[in-house]
Amino acid sequence: MSDAELTVEVTGRVATVVIRNPGRRNAMTAAMWRQLPVLLDGLEADPTVHALVLTGADGTFCAGADLGDLDELLDAGDASIAVVAEERLAAFPKPTVAAIEGACVGGGCQLAVACDLRIAAADARFGVPPARLGLVYPAPTTRRLARLVGPSAAKHLLFTSELIDAERALRVGLVDEVLPADGLAARVEAITEAVAQRSRLTVAAAKEIIDGRVDDARIAWWHGQVRASGEAREGVAAANERRPPRFSWAPPGRP
Repeated sequence: MSDAELTVEVTGRVATVVIRNPGRRNAMTAAMWRQLPVLLDGLEADPTVHALVLTGADGTFCAGADLGDLDELLDAGDASIAVVAEERLAAFPKPTVAAIEGACVGGGCQLAVACDLRIAAADARFGVPPARLGLVYPAPTTRRLARLVGPSAAKHLLFTSELIDAERALRVGLVDEVLPADGLAARVEAITEAVAQRSRLTVAAAKEIIDGRVDDARIAWWHGQVRASGEAREGVAAANERRPPRFSWAPPGRP
């Protein structure tokens, strides 16, 4: 039996998905790519989960995709199981944070970029290696990378396949913060706990709008949720009374 798997732990209001593939620097196997959307479906439906952390086991985020079945990968193109998993992660309606140590390469970088935030340890290394392999990086993945770091930095990563360190990743916008390795877990916990305390309505609407997944009708629906939920009244009252707000809105699903 393979010991390559994704594991999930829920602590308080935060779920942590851990990439595990001992001996392969947590490379994503075909089974793991297929497993991720299923896990995300369950976590989306869990009302106790307000935020998600994606990380790797034993000091390594993910060294890429396991290319053992190359023919399947080549035949699928942009419909590959890796792209399906990436798109599901990007569309996950709750805030997502990639906590990155060690290698974050290829498929690992693909997953990290699909998260909302990326917090890296100082030892993290990033790379996008398809030019070393003669592969075409999927179009959705390439566009998402370019939106994040800009065309020039995306071209550098894709054209050269060079690894870059965490400080350079921070400069080009690939990651949001860089910390000593021993401070990473505490910082990720602080961020996710802060997010979990905020209005879920505000956060969910902001994520959809920033990601460009709304039309005028959806925006009007969000404003209607503000009026119907009393969320803004509670927030203002809490500020005036100098107390933590008691937000209660929960996602009802798309109308």
